[in-house]
Amino acid sequence: MTTIEQMAALYITPTEIAITLDLPEEEFKSDIAMADSPARKAYFKGKLSQKIENRKQMAMLARVGSPVALEMSERALLDMEDDE
Repeated sequence: MTTIEQMAALYITPTEIAITLDLPEEEFKSDIAMADSPARKAYFKGKLSQKIENRKQMAMLARVGSPVALEMSERALLDMEDDE
C-alpha cells in the first residue's frame, strides 16, 4: 500500500501503477473504485498529498496577487461549495 501511495503522489496513473506492481490492470482499477478498499485509500492518500501541496502553492501565489492563482482559488472554493 505504501508503494501505491508513493506512486500516486508522483502522478503515476492507475494503469502504470498496476503494470509496475505486476497487477492485473482491470483488477487494480476495480480495487481503487471500491469504497473500503485499502488500495483505494492508499491511492487517494497519495494523490491528495500532492493536491494539498499544489493547493498550498496556489494559495501562496494568490496571496501575492497572481491573477491565474486567484482565478484557480475561486474555482477551488466553488468546488468546495458544490461538495458541501
